Amino acid sequence: MSWLESLLLGIIQGLTEFLPVSSSGHLTILSNLFGLSGEENLTVSVVLHVATVLSTVFVLWKEIVWIFKDLFAKQSWRSYSGLNDGTKFALNILVSMIPVAIVGFFFKDYVESVFGSGLLIVGIMLLVTAALLAFSYFAKPRPRENITPLHAFIIGVGQAVAVLPGLSRSGTTIATGLLLGDKKENLAQFSFLMVIPPVLGEALLNVKDIFEVGFAEAMNGVSPFALLVGFVAAFITGCLACKWMINIVKRGKLVWFAVYCAIVGILAICFA
Repeated sequence: MSWLESLLLGIIQGLTEFLPVSSSGHLTILSNLFGLSGEENLTVSVVLHVATVLSTVFVLWKEIVWIFKDLFAKQSWRSYSGLNDGTKFALNILVSMIPVAIVGFFFKDYVESVFGSGLLIVGIMLLVTAALLAFSYFAKPRPRENITPLHAFIIGVGQAVAVLPGLSRSGTTIATGLLLGDKKENLAQFSFLMVIPPVLGEALLNVKDIFEVGFAEAMNGVSPFALLVGFVAAFITGCLACKWMINIVKRGKLVWFAVYCAIVGILAICFA
């Protein structure tokens, strides 16, 4: 894989990881259109995903510091109501991880083997993403001030279902939260922060696989320079997309992404 292909994959990964249009779906479409295979390289996949996680940390570092400060502050641990806001936020993230952990450990390979990752399934799931985004835009649930543990679990179910290629993780989790009536100002930050532990956990497992097969074999012809280019591209575009997406969610303009996903989904199905 050339550095130019790595640059393209990094840009697509950084943008689509946060925008509700499915990073896995777009990488599959790119692979079919241009013959790119970088997303199938384990090392490239790890590097790009770590880059987007770091971009999340960079953009939301104030929220992360706030969470850790509240975790170590004096408070009552006897009941959920006695906890401060930062600790409640952290516990909600832990609760949201339960569904994706179950799917990731026990069902991910099965789901991938059953559904595959071709253009047809990607197109169908992009249409599902479009429907979710559109429904969340037109639905008018009663607004709630804070995300509850129950809502965090339901949003986590949405994240677990988004293991299907073409079903946007950010789109599914944000749309689920909007349908539940959660406050827009809190929802984007929660959606992006909740993905950090699962992605880092999966990256660590992949790193273990890389060491098992050997670093040279895992690189599979990808140069360190190409990896660096992909990492920087994914990090920079991830930072821009994360900031942009937070503002978009606050303004409630997700319907345009529904239109985009519907168009790309139909095209993917037609060319499948």
